[in-house]
Amino acid sequence: MRLPDANALPSVDDAAWFEGEDLRRAVMHLPHDQRVAILLHFHLDMPLRDVAIALGLTQSGVKTRINRALKRLRPAMGVSEVRVNG
Repeated sequence: MRLPDANALPSVDDAAWFEGEDLRRAVMHLPHDQRVAILLHFHLDMPLRDVAIALGLTQSGVKTRINRALKRLRPAMGVSEVRVNG
């Protein structure tokens, strides 16, 4: 499996998938490990299995990182609940 170069990820200013300044700011304030998991899974549309391989984690570990990140993002975005499915 070929993984994307972490340095090749779009910068926050170039990332059109972010819909607003609040989301952009909230994602950038996530801890690095959570931010990477969120970007790989949601932005690059990588399955949890592939994110786990890329980060050297179990799928359960990736789900935990993503859920913790989403928990931090919810207050900034006014979202009550988001579920992660593999």
